Amino acid sequence: MTIALRPFYLPIFGAAAVIAAGAGPSAFAESPELTKANLGMGARANCAAPADITRLDHSLTRTARRIAARQPLKIVAIGSSSTAGAGATSPAASYPSRLAVILQQRFPNVPITVLNQGANGEEACDMVARFDQAVIAENPDLVIWQIGTNTILRDNPLPPTTKLLQEGLTRLKSAGSDVILIDPQFAPKVLAKRDADNMVDLIATTAKAEHVGLFHRFAVMRHWRQVARIPFETFLANDELHMNDWSYDCVAQLLGNAIAESVNRSTQTATAVPAR
Repeated sequence: MTIALRPFYLPIFGAAAVIAAGAGPSAFAESPELTKANLGMGARANCAAPADITRLDHSLTRTARRIAARQPLKIVAIGSSSTAGAGATSPAASYPSRLAVILQQRFPNVPITVLNQGANGEEACDMVARFDQAVIAENPDLVIWQIGTNTILRDNPLPPTTKLLQEGLTRLKSAGSDVILIDPQFAPKVLAKRDADNMVDLIATTAKAEHVGLFHRFAVMRHWRQVARIPFETFLANDELHMNDWSYDCVAQLLGNAIAESVNRSTQTATAVPAR
């Protein structure tokens, strides 16, 4: 596995990272940043969430087709600091980096590239403005778009987000990419804001109307805290907002499982023999 990274700064970074996973997962498996010791309390927590909040409702047609043909798969992850990896110990511990490893393990015969285009502090308008150069120019098979948190934190009005989401999704789908949305994190600084639940609902409604996948990060993290009784400090950085190595890895595992399930579902549907 080869890794090309820009300089990394703690505690927050916005550098793009390219993970070309075709060579297999060993380079990450032995990375010191991802050992159980560095995962801290998270090493003793169970990475899990109910299937009804991790399953993708819409098929990833292009992704499934590329994997079935064993053709190279390119994924672009765009978003704000929780895509860039703020709160992680290194770029290798961000969710896009971990997702590359997990998907390569699932599909060892497919060269997989994950491009991390997360940037600290961005809102929907900033991300959509970068789409042509940062996303569409890469000709991705799958785009994972994390959105909503900074709008909530700044108490900005929500209606513009609906229009921007629709505009952005139209452009991505017109480019032929599959799309998965990721909603905000369940964290004290987000929960303290009046529009947290409204933003989650807005993203869910838009994903359903636009027929794109949605990874319910907010619900997954709420499950960790309210059902599994995992303390916030186990899966959040000290700022009570950003995720940490354990939660980035767990989100990547659950998202990777969801992508694999969707791909398998699409493949089975495409190859099903009609009943006579």
